[in-house]
Amino acid sequence: MERKALVVSVSVGFLGILSAALGFAAEGKRIKASDVQVTTRGECVYPKSLALSLGLGSVIALIIAQAIINSVAGCICCKQRPHASGTNWTIGLISFIFSWITFIVAFLLLLTGAALNDQRGVERTYFGNYCYVVKPGVFSGGAVLSLISVSLGVLYYLAIASSKQLEGRGGAQINQGIAMGNPQIPPQSSQPVFVHEDTYNRQQFP
Repeated sequence: MERKALVVSVSVGFLGILSAALGFAAEGKRIKASDVQVTTRGECVYPKSLALSLGLGSVIALIIAQAIINSVAGCICCKQRPHASGTNWTIGLISFIFSWITFIVAFLLLLTGAALNDQRGVERTYFGNYCYVVKPGVFSGGAVLSLISVSLGVLYYLAIASSKQLEGRGGAQINQGIAMGNPQIPPQSSQPVFVHEDTYNRQQFP
């Protein structure tokens, strides 16, 4: 169990770091207001940007990490609370809830930022006095939340794994206290038994 937990934690942790790194890289490559050119007809011309690819890569890494955690640990809502380790169960439940909350927010930020940043160099209508660009902090916020989500997911998995291990040890100790075995019946002899004749003398009544 310990080796499996180590492999899962390292793999998911790597995906979380990768997702955060791609999110921060997308923040650096996003289209800024200074990058947009305005034509004489009042239209915005957006340059090409790698923010779309980096943002989608961050989303994919985050989804894979979340899928691994939930497939290995399972849904805590479908499990009964183990009596052997209530503390681990509580920690796992809290981590599970906040992991999904941060995952959803990070997913929306990264995906929305990637979609809005995908202008592909085409012209857009100039509204008012500015051209629409992705606000600063969208990708970096998604990157931070993705790292938090993965960290909470790993904590949830370790808490559930530890809870199962303690519960299994408790069951083993209970089984050791119960004596298991077959009832011992003395073997019956097949040799004939000789009884003295006075044993069967009957008393004669008048």
